[in-house]
Order: sequence, then structure tokens, then C-alpha cells
Amino acid sequence: MSWLKGFLINLQFFTTIPINFALPMDKRHLERAIQTFPLLGLLQGGVLSGLLFAIVEWTPFSALAAAFAIWLSAIILTGGIHLDGWIDSSDAFFSFGDLDKRLEIMKDPRTGAFGVLSVIVLLSAKFFFIYEIVTRLQGATYLLALAIPFLSKMLMGGLLLSIKPARNEGLGALFREASSKWTLWIYPVYLLLFAGTSLFLDLSYEFACLLLTAIFVFLFLREKLIKWFGGMTGDTLGASVELTEVVLWMTMWLLHYFAMG
Repeated sequence: MSWLKGFLINLQFFTTIPINFALPMDKRHLERAIQTFPLLGLLQGGVLSGLLFAIVEWTPFSALAAAFAIWLSAIILTGGIHLDGWIDSSDAFFSFGDLDKRLEIMKDPRTGAFGVLSVIVLLSAKFFFIYEIVTRLQGATYLLALAIPFLSKMLMGGLLLSIKPARNEGLGALFREASSKWTLWIYPVYLLLFAGTSLFLDLSYEFACLLLTAIFVFLFLREKLIKWFGGMTGDTLGASVELTEVVLWMTMWLLHYFAMG
């Protein structure tokens, strides 16, 4: 039951799916929430993959319409919470101020020009990759699209526990305080199950490419978040999810051109 409540906490915090009842926010249930981050990603990926399949197979709509529906649905499903982190982190990063100044900017509710420009670039790139993928759609596309939010949420959990908080407040610090060194023991199990499924479906090479890309992004961000922001915050974790997903969409786009053609 604690696992289910932890998963529901994720739905309340990170999606627009209505969970209209109070959930316990103690250490045990927040730790379960961290442990079910990848399951949240699977749910999100399942919604997007299912929607893509329904549009392609059951409607007369064009590839452009299908890509727009997936792109927009990803924003609506998360309520833009990770995009908000991307915008705030971008404003802070491009201020070129010291660490204290950057943390102060991230707490400012106002949005600066760099935040606006960076989110335009991010969303444009994501739409481009999704559209190109839809135009070269294959049966394997649906499982690979499922893997993208799965891996990005796994990376969010990894960064949460492997980087010290930049400040002792906010959503990132709240989840971090509930964790222990054994919190992520379940993540390798998730990976093995997903890898086994991809092997069964003869997609082990494609999934391995996405996984290696996610690992590279994780190692890059683990170093840079400390250098740029002095540690992790809820905003930088959200920005990390967005960066990971757009890089994975790019990887998937390249796979459709050079490995799945």
C-alpha cells in the first residue's frame, strides 16, 4: 500500500491527473515516491504512445497533426512543471552571476528573456524530433517512445540522490531528506525488466542506445549542476528531465534514420 501511495504522490506533484484526496507526506511515503519515479515515466510514456497509436491507426489526421498532439499532450500531462524548472534554471544560468545570485533568480517568480528564449528552443527542438519520427513511424517507435519518460524519470531520481541540495528548502530538498543510500535499489530491477522486454521484441540495440545516451546526460549533469548551481534544486531537476527527454528524442530520431530505416 505504501508503494501505491508513493506513486499517487507522484501523480499529485508531477501530473495534472486529479488525485483529490490527502496523501501522507512522511519519509516512508516520499521514499516510495522516489522509488516509483520510473513507473510514473512509464505511465506518461504509455499515454503518449497510446495516443500516437490511436491517431495513426484510427484517424485520418496527418503526421503533422499527430506530432502536434503528442507534443502538446506531453505538456498538458505534466502541467508544465518541468518546463517551469527549465525556464527558471535558464534564467539563472544565463545571468552569469555567482551561485548566490543564480539561486536567488531561480526563486524569483518572474520570467526573464533568457527563460523565454530557451523554452522556445527546447519546445521547437522537441516538436521537430517528434514530427520527423512520426513521418518515419515503425512498430518499434511505440516502445521507444515509452522508454523516453521512463529513463528521464529514472535520471531525475539518480540526480536527486547523487547531488547535494543547493539549498535546504523546496521540493528537491523535501524528497532528498526522505531518501537513504538504499532508496534506488529498485531502479536496476526496472532496467532489467525493460531491457528484457526490448530484447524479446528485438529492440535491444535501440534501447541500449537510449540507455547509454541517458547515462551520458546523467554524468554530464551530475558534474555541471554542482558547478553551475552549487547542487540540485527542484528547478534544476525539472530542467534535467526536459534536457534528457529532448536529447533522447534526438537519439530516437537519429535511430529512425540510420538504424531502423
